[in-house]
Amino acid sequence: MPERTATIASRSGLHARPAALFAEAAGEQPVEVTIAMQGEPADDALDAASILSLMTLGAAKGDVVVLRAEGDGADAALDALVKLLETDLDAE
Repeated sequence: MPERTATIASRSGLHARPAALFAEAAGEQPVEVTIAMQGEPADDALDAASILSLMTLGAAKGDVVVLRAEGDGADAALDALVKLLETDLDAE
């Protein structure tokens, strides 16, 4: 299963606006994407398209998360979502 790591760049982490923007982008992907804190078991990964899951994750600026997806388009979806997480969405 393809996976990518990303470092959270938004000043507020994955809270409020950044979480909403990321959840929307994850939901638009052609594959289901999961997210977990680095070092957590893959079985504990959460739905990346769920704002509630993202808020529960509690990822702060500088934290590293792991994104996983499977199926056609998984690599492109993960690349796009990593780019989003590594952008300060609070600044836009």
